[in-house]
Amino acid sequence: MNNKQAASREKKPVRRWIARIAVLAAVGLAFCFVSLICACPPPLPSDVPIYTYEVMDRYPHDSTAWTQGLIYQDGVLYESTGLKGSSSLRRVDLATGKVLQSHALDSEWFAEGITAIDGRIFQLTWQDGIGFVYDKGTFEEKQRWSYSGEGWGITYDGTHLIMSDGTATLRFLDPDTFKTIKTLDISDSVGPVKRLNELEYINGEIYANVWQLDRIARISPQTGAVTGWIDLSGLLSSEEARNADVLNGITYDPATGRLLITGKYWPTLFVITLVEKKS
Repeated sequence: MNNKQAASREKKPVRRWIARIAVLAAVGLAFCFVSLICACPPPLPSDVPIYTYEVMDRYPHDSTAWTQGLIYQDGVLYESTGLKGSSSLRRVDLATGKVLQSHALDSEWFAEGITAIDGRIFQLTWQDGIGFVYDKGTFEEKQRWSYSGEGWGITYDGTHLIMSDGTATLRFLDPDTFKTIKTLDISDSVGPVKRLNELEYINGEIYANVWQLDRIARISPQTGAVTGWIDLSGLLSSEEARNADVLNGITYDPATGRLLITGKYWPTLFVITLVEKKS
């Protein structure tokens, strides 16, 4: 072996080491950049009403629940939880947070949002392209349907199921045939509103939380325009937030006109009323 060959062999491990450091540095910078974005959300547009909240009540919530969707009907709270191996449909006592009834999904499924029509509960899955229909009283599975793309949130407007898939587009489905009747692109004055997640239809508007932000968009189901923003930052105390994840749970009590709000691994479910910010 001559001197040039020996030098070449010595340089190769050094080059590999430098290359690995460069890759790790790039990943680290990317992670920091994403974290910075999440920590510093973009400012809210000023051309529509901005709402904050007043906490009217708070209840215990299962802090091990990866909350994906909520329904509050006839004084009963229903909850969908996600993650493979932990996905479930639950009936929950609002006052205590105790799970009164539960249906565990097979470990292959990653459950997402839920809604209810009469005696049926509809539950989405994330990337499996399958939705489940249950008997509302017994949680017995009655039907399945398939859809393209991902499933995130779902609600009902009195005529259609409305479904989100993490994009800026909502789908309106026939609740019996599951055929897509129309789609609706959602935007505000800044542009398309992406990462639409958990949905709730309230008094002629669609409420949609934006994944990874403590914000809910109020959306016109006719035009897709955001008609207002709800800023829910600060709901959790620093102690409550320590082991909690993102906001992800919206439902409505028509008897009181209040919103019920929680999130993934949140130890608390909040009952709030909205307060419009003064410009």
